Amino acid sequence: MSINIKLEVFEGPFELLFHLIEKAKVDIYDIPIAEITDQYISYLKLMQSLDIDLASEFLVMAATLLEIKSKMLLPKAPKNDDIEESDPREELVKKLVEYKTFKELSLVLKEKLNIYEKALCKDSNLADEIIDSFALPDKLSVEILLEKFQMLMKKRELFDNRGSEKIYRDSVTVEDKITQILKILSSAKILYFDDLIMDCINKIEAIFAFLAVLELIKRRKIFVEQSSNFDKIIIRRR
Repeated sequence: MSINIKLEVFEGPFELLFHLIEKAKVDIYDIPIAEITDQYISYLKLMQSLDIDLASEFLVMAATLLEIKSKMLLPKAPKNDDIEESDPREELVKKLVEYKTFKELSLVLKEKLNIYEKALCKDSNLADEIIDSFALPDKLSVEILLEKFQMLMKKRELFDNRGSEKIYRDSVTVEDKITQILKILSSAKILYFDDLIMDCINKIEAIFAFLAVLELIKRRKIFVEQSSNFDKIIIRRR
């Protein structure tokens, strides 16, 4: 009696890797590399046992995962305040986030194509609006920006609780902070998000500064970006 085995086909190694991460329901920024690597290798072995040709990209990804796994297993060096040890998974995570973004964008464009393929539209900016509504890989999601803001607010509390005397501004509005940010960016190419929040006189002004950033993103006046997971967030004018 023959046994039929249905094996899901993946177009590339990142699609397979992303599928395993979603199936395991783990955080893409904190991948259990040993577990995912073992699952990935097991899948490749199954493909080989079924005489399915493996593309070179799948094998390269397998080698990459094994290398990261070996680095994660190595004993960690003693902590040094001057040297920040990098996470071996960082580059892989960055590429996975990029893959996830383009995958989601392709689904949106496909949906829009199904809706508009039988319609005529004079507005040539429609495609740009759809694409710009998504954060590209070098831009930040609002969730990441919020996490960074919450971290900075905790850091501010440590300074604010030292008992030093401060002179507080009587009133400040979101529009005031919007004007301030645009004025800074009119003469400077970039503005660090950390500096914007930490330079505020008090907690209320810091909250208004954060709301101003969100409003400027909404108005498409600025965009925010981060080179890697641990770098400072940069604000640029469009």
